[in-house]
Amino acid sequence: MNRVPAEGLVLVPGGSLITATPEEGRALALMIARHTVHNIQPDLDVLKGGRPNYATTPESIIAAAHVVAIEFATIAAANGYWRTGA
Repeated sequence: MNRVPAEGLVLVPGGSLITATPEEGRALALMIARHTVHNIQPDLDVLKGGRPNYATTPESIIAAAHVVAIEFATIAAANGYWRTGA
């Protein structure tokens, strides 16, 4: 089933997962994770209002880091793990 994203919804900033370096891949992973959160909760007042709760909860911080790690793993795979001639 082909689904078209909602208007204004950015799924892959810049339109590609290809990056020149792992550092750029990590930055892209963080950006995608942030976009995901903002797409789930587009109301900035509500989003910022919840920060005091999840910013001090270790489980929430670990969960956020896990999301970034999954995005980075996807980007790394798309980039052949930045192997050169291996």
